[in-house]
Amino acid sequence: MRKKDLFDHVIQYFQKEMPIAETELEYQNSFELIVAVILSAQCTDKRVNQITPDLIKRFPNPETMAAAEPSEVFDYIKSCSYPNNKSKHLVGMAQKLIELFGGKVPEDVDELQKLPGVGRKTANVIASVVYNKPAMAVDTHVFRVAARLGLSTGAKNPLQTEMQLVKYIPEELVAKAHHWLILHGRYVCLARKPKCNKCGLTEVCRFYLKETKN
Repeated sequence: MRKKDLFDHVIQYFQKEMPIAETELEYQNSFELIVAVILSAQCTDKRVNQITPDLIKRFPNPETMAAAEPSEVFDYIKSCSYPNNKSKHLVGMAQKLIELFGGKVPEDVDELQKLPGVGRKTANVIASVVYNKPAMAVDTHVFRVAARLGLSTGAKNPLQTEMQLVKYIPEELVAKAHHWLILHGRYVCLARKPKCNKCGLTEVCRFYLKETKN
């Protein structure tokens, strides 16, 4: 199957089976989302959603968080992974947000990456979720699912996967496709024991076809 035909098939499948696909992080505005996404690194969305209500109640905007000591932020996020680093990142992010952007979360991926704790993946999430930009955030789920399906080939890092995906996914669907792949990886195409019996893409899945041959 040609690469374009594979992408068309996968997109049609998800459009039918997952017409609504969005982040599972809970947030009310762009500042709350950037906080949640920074916390979500190496941590489940479920855990982040348990942490953010009290954190945001105490630090509802960039100004209050920028004025905090990382140690105080730490007390609110200590149940997530890497709380020491993340507490410093959150305070630094809020300070830079005020210094560089007047407290408004920018929509440009390169601008977003000027904020502490915000790498390309986080920047792409903010740009796509808040501003509906055609940005493809590649986390472990997207990286794995894209490789297994054959949407990406030979990609050695998230950036290579991102470039291959956006080449074939229509611009207006990139933001939603990010969620399709994440949710598929989170609930069906699991890392250790993929639920191939519950997947409707096995007929085109490179991983599945290889496994069944073996």
